[in-house]
Amino acid sequence: MKRFDYKAKDKATGKTIKGSIQAESERMAGKLLVEQGYIPDTIIEYGKGSLLSKASNKIRAKDRIVFTRQFSTLIAAGLPLSVSLRTIVDQTESRGMRAVVEEILAAVEAGKSLHEAFEQHPDVFNKVYVALIAAGEMSGTLDVALRRLADQEEKDQSMLSKIRGAMIYPAIILLVIIAVLAFLMIMVVPQVAGLYADMRKELPFLTKFLYGVTDFFGHWWWLVLAFLAGAVVAFISYKKTPSGRKMWDGFKIRVPIFGKLFMKLYVSRFARTLEMMLATGVPMIDSITIAAEATNNVVVEEEYKKAINIVKGGKPLSEALVNRRFMLPLVPQMSSIGEQSGKIDEMLGKAAQVYENELDEQIAAISTMIEPVLMVVMALLIGVVIGGTLMPIYTLVSAI
Repeated sequence: MKRFDYKAKDKATGKTIKGSIQAESERMAGKLLVEQGYIPDTIIEYGKGSLLSKASNKIRAKDRIVFTRQFSTLIAAGLPLSVSLRTIVDQTESRGMRAVVEEILAAVEAGKSLHEAFEQHPDVFNKVYVALIAAGEMSGTLDVALRRLADQEEKDQSMLSKIRGAMIYPAIILLVIIAVLAFLMIMVVPQVAGLYADMRKELPFLTKFLYGVTDFFGHWWWLVLAFLAGAVVAFISYKKTPSGRKMWDGFKIRVPIFGKLFMKLYVSRFARTLEMMLATGVPMIDSITIAAEATNNVVVEEEYKKAINIVKGGKPLSEALVNRRFMLPLVPQMSSIGEQSGKIDEMLGKAAQVYENELDEQIAAISTMIEPVLMVVMALLIGVVIGGTLMPIYTLVSAI
């Protein structure tokens, strides 16, 4: 079944309405609309409309969190699956999310299990999400699984927002640096060069260098932009390949300053996901596999998955994780305590919380540290430009 967005006129009222409909083809969609008493105007398969239409149908993380929270509340209240999903369809404002929920509802009413219905939308619901839904279905704790998912996604979004927020001020400073330098190079340096030419004096080395840079960009700016655009496209394309993804993920772990930040992010994701899986009743091997994939770093994922063979050999999780590359010591330590007390999921959650708190502190510290560094860089660059403009003028005045 495909989904089609349509605009049609209601025969009874004459009003124009918009919506979406499930059908095998565009022709069948039109036939269904006519049977419902509508005169079709436009019928477009979902995802094949204009760029504006695609943008309006895009599903944001916020939409998924709201859906998960609503679904959890309705299931906890004792409503049947189909009634809960239909209620969410009526309440959801996001067109994209509403369409996905409609497809899930259609699949459930057709006899599929809930996790199979969610599995049909891998671009919206990842493996962690589907695995927890499946575990919740089997154990009869679907509302708990959904609540855990909503809590975790809110934490992930909060962390990403903090990282983005920490980069906003440095980015603004960087733009100011570029703007000031561009103004000085375009407006001031050529005038100084012209003044020297009029007086038939040779430009100082620094001024000559700055003028050469200005002249090059003035004539070849399009070539520079084309090169930069090509480099960005080539890098993005390479990053999508297996070798490129591995190279980039490895670089993120090893890059100075930020490497430790990424390491704690991956470890906290692994521990938090593993906690959710085990608490919901997912088997240990499956839990490790999905938790490793949830790190979203192929290098870290490969290393963490090596623990699976050790666990299969009868060793506890704590021994499988100890001394493992890219694993911070608190996780195996807390796992060992959890194995002894029978609360391994709870201990993993506490380890994740420790690293999440440390991440918050480090993000704030890095943001504070970047600001003065950028200010020093700005002062040095502007100092070089001023030195190449004011000093030659001072030399000329002195000579006169």
